[in-house]
Amino acid sequence: MLQVTAGWRAAHPGACVGLLAVDKVASPESDARLEAKKNELESALRERYRTREDLLALGHVQAYRDYYRRFGKTYFVLLQMESVAVKGKPFPREAALVEAMFMAEVKSGLLTAGHDLAAVAAPLVLDVAADGEGYTGIGGREQATKAGDMLIRDRQGIISSVVCGPDFRTRLTAATTRSLFVVYAPPGVGQSLVESQLEDILANVRLFAPAATPAGGGIFR
Repeated sequence: MLQVTAGWRAAHPGACVGLLAVDKVASPESDARLEAKKNELESALRERYRTREDLLALGHVQAYRDYYRRFGKTYFVLLQMESVAVKGKPFPREAALVEAMFMAEVKSGLLTAGHDLAAVAAPLVLDVAADGEGYTGIGGREQATKAGDMLIRDRQGIISSVVCGPDFRTRLTAATTRSLFVVYAPPGVGQSLVESQLEDILANVRLFAPAATPAGGGIFR
């Protein structure tokens, strides 16, 4: 499902990437069961993490911070975790499929990208970015990659990178029925956390799409 280049392995020893393809998904604007799960998660996060220092004590969060600092960037998932857990802000409202992924991301702190699998032009390749490779980001803005960053490309171009995020072409939409979730894990995160993240995403999706079925994936090194 994912080809891994020798260049990626040489540049990122100890890193891994988790993939999960899911068929028979849906993306309603809202779902009562997902809302209930979201409320429970908000309460649990606020009970567990009272300060920013509590979040920074997580070893895998530090691993992401170190990775982003290599490129002069801030790990934005940490900011999202802080917003919900420490500052008490609610999860932002999104279509259910995006929320299912985002909830798992904020719960774990693991960077995750979501794609419409029908829009992906196989094969997928896990690679290392060259400086200034371009693609259109999920918000419609042009992105220029940072040399050495992890990315995944298909036959038509880059679909996501760690620093610049997912692309616009393969974004999850209300019409998505086949999805692909990607967890990028730099050294220090670990395979078991990645596996748990993918399991959480699937469990969240099944709240509003009970027929959702895993259709491939795995952990790639």
